Amino acid sequence: MIAGLKLSHLVSGSIAVLVGYTGSVAIIFQAIDKVGATQLQANSWMLVLGLGTGLSGVALSWRYRMPILTAWSTPGAALLVIGLDGIPMSEAIGAFLVCGALLTLTGLTGWFEKLSHLIPDAIASAMLAGILFRFGLGVFSSMEEDMALVAVMCLTYLAGKRWFSRYAIPSVLATGILFCWIAGAFHTDVEFAFSIARPVFVMPEFSMAALIGVGLPLYVVTMTSQNMPGIIALKSAGYQPPVSASMTVTGMTTVLLAPFGGFAFNLAAITAAICAGPEADANPLTRYKAALIAGAFYCLVGLLGAAVIGLFLIAPKALVVSVAGLALMNTIGTSLNTALLQSGQREAALVTFMTTVSAISFFGIGAPVWALLFGAATSLALSKKGVNPLISAN
Repeated sequence: MIAGLKLSHLVSGSIAVLVGYTGSVAIIFQAIDKVGATQLQANSWMLVLGLGTGLSGVALSWRYRMPILTAWSTPGAALLVIGLDGIPMSEAIGAFLVCGALLTLTGLTGWFEKLSHLIPDAIASAMLAGILFRFGLGVFSSMEEDMALVAVMCLTYLAGKRWFSRYAIPSVLATGILFCWIAGAFHTDVEFAFSIARPVFVMPEFSMAALIGVGLPLYVVTMTSQNMPGIIALKSAGYQPPVSASMTVTGMTTVLLAPFGGFAFNLAAITAAICAGPEADANPLTRYKAALIAGAFYCLVGLLGAAVIGLFLIAPKALVVSVAGLALMNTIGTSLNTALLQSGQREAALVTFMTTVSAISFFGIGAPVWALLFGAATSLALSKKGVNPLISAN
């Protein structure tokens, strides 16, 4: 038992895992299907993805006493759905190994950590706000799907913030579950077959086609769309994450688990923001316990294999989206405030924020990286002597 464990740790950790799985499990199943995996191999993929995420996150969070959550690469999984078409399982595994080796090398050389230190706080906070913004919007767009459920959860949130702020999010989650149970909104047609999954080893093979079409793009997507936002999420919460050590741990985890289906591991951003915010714990020094809980849950779900993923699919989408958005509301507001606080960086922060929200993608590189580049270019252009900000500091 973790000493000093709080209800907020349990709730934040469980919400992080819920969001992690519901946001990507369907994409992962599509990627598995592309390589023609058997049911045992599919279970192996889900096993190692859960264990790899849980164990690496627990190791980093415990070692550095920070809420360092790791994750599998969701953009990477989306890439695999396209890139794995026609590629045998053994060659796909070889590409995963190459990606893991590159991630490990990135951590050992330390160049990525040096790059992360060059990003201004305003631009970093603006990018994080942009990444999380769609989750905040999800609370309101979900009203079209289930107005009554979302309204009850929002009212509970407001009451909680007013009278019992420490338990606002746990109350929202409990209220949403109770409402769905009374209304019969849970999908009861999902079948469950609980069993312990077993790893299935696939001997890797290496081909230039898989390396160029899968391995290198998977590395680029993981670094730009996952690791960079993950670093910024922790920095925006007031932490100084061990960037190189985290890259090394996630890279080595990928190398070890790639033959069993662990295609790429990286720092988490959205789920990390859930555990790194004040809702997880008022004391920043003990928020890492929420990450430890999340890691334990990831391991448990992974051990039970693909069948248990059904548990994450029985809840109405509005419930999952709303609880995630409300849990991130404070982080979104804090990030926006930090981004716009300095009048001299306000235009650059706005450009960064709007570029991130736009979700543009060029040359296989996602919006967060373009947001940093456009924001930095704006900051550099307006930093010249004699250029006045368009937005005043009033």
